[in-house]
Amino acid sequence: MKPTELAHYERLLKSLEEEIRTKGARRIEPNRNDDASAGADEDEQPLNEMLQSIASSRNRNMSLVLKRIARTLQKIRQTPEEFGLCEECEEDIEEGRLKAMPYAELCVDCQSKRDPRGGRQTRRNPFEFV
Repeated sequence: MKPTELAHYERLLKSLEEEIRTKGARRIEPNRNDDASAGADEDEQPLNEMLQSIASSRNRNMSLVLKRIARTLQKIRQTPEEFGLCEECEEDIEEGRLKAMPYAELCVDCQSKRDPRGGRQTRRNPFEFV
């Protein structure tokens, strides 16, 4: 990869890192504010639990992306010739994938082999949520 392309991806990664850090972690609100409100609304508790779960998952995902960005920036600085190569098959990662996810470590084929069910999300019945 050319030095100008590496510089472009480094700027892109730094911008993405700054954007994620600016947003910050999502505050996870307590399920109830006081004992008096417990049971006041039967629908409120499951909704709050769902929102807590979503916020927790979002925070965990943001943390993982930040780690991947830091790792990729380190790779660009220390071993620039390895940036853009799949860590498993050592083939080039497609340009479109790098534009969408400049911190991608694997090509689409290798990533789909790692994903559960070969990357396909299927349900056995309409009431099973993956």
